Amino acid sequence: MQRHKLKLICLIVVSAVSWPFSTFGKDVFPSKPVKIVVGFPGGSSTDVAARVLAQRLGQSLGQQFIVDNRPGASSNIAARSVVTAPADGYTIFMGTIANTINVSLQPGTSVDLSKELMPVSMIGSVPNILVVNPALGVDTMDQLLAKAKAEPGRITYASSGNGTSPHLSGELFGSMAGVRMLHVPYKGSSPAVVDLLAGQVATMFSPASTVLPHIRSGKLKALATTGQKRTESLPDLPTVQELGLKGFETSVWFGLNVPIGTPQDVVERLHNAIQAAQAHPELTAQFKSQGVDIVRANPAEYGALIDSETIKWERLIRSAGIQFQ
Repeated sequence: MQRHKLKLICLIVVSAVSWPFSTFGKDVFPSKPVKIVVGFPGGSSTDVAARVLAQRLGQSLGQQFIVDNRPGASSNIAARSVVTAPADGYTIFMGTIANTINVSLQPGTSVDLSKELMPVSMIGSVPNILVVNPALGVDTMDQLLAKAKAEPGRITYASSGNGTSPHLSGELFGSMAGVRMLHVPYKGSSPAVVDLLAGQVATMFSPASTVLPHIRSGKLKALATTGQKRTESLPDLPTVQELGLKGFETSVWFGLNVPIGTPQDVVERLHNAIQAAQAHPELTAQFKSQGVDIVRANPAEYGALIDSETIKWERLIRSAGIQFQ
């Protein structure tokens, strides 16, 4: 009788200790480190956001979230590595606007987020800021448009590369406003901003995180933000839509995607953890300092954004005859 009681007590203790980690023999996600694959180098806006988020997710879910940078081919290399990873939630991709552009710009070689990966949650967005070198002599978007119409093809705008968000922001701007400016592509935002500051190029649609310090110092003049609403980093700066181009919206957005076939309970657990992280004051403050606006969206809403962005950029790329170089 005593041996039976002792055995029962031991079983209860073992069950109590193991319960948080296993339910009827199944590990509760996550039971080991999780990898977030980012298709851009360290220090980029996507990388910074991923690292801030990884820290919060690790604290709330009790496992380490590791950022794995795999830059190259406009994030296609990173995306493909996640498509072929096990569908267990332990390998996650940081999807961005670049992936919805790539589908049309590099057909046949790009990962189609809407078909090859599952959406989990939106994370945030960094609006592009329309900035000019003060030497251009314009103080408003209307003045820039008037100058561009008077001097078609002469005002230069820089970008971080052909087919990038800053490039297509300029193409969309010209198309909607009926003006023609000269595109000058660079290999990344940093060299583009260096030449913008030096006056080698006149203007740029740049991610907010890249130009905020130069706007605050007065070295660059901000004319408008390209987001759907004003950014928290520059609350007094109007949107391009407010200034007359209705429907104009571009931003460097990002969200998390997982391989197709990932269990629904894992997707839900990740999504709920992301929602909680987005509400945390520490993450909110860190994102704001980097010019990142938090965007909350469930898997269905994030999936709908991916679909609409893919269609939007496909139309622009086709109409403007943009080709990958």
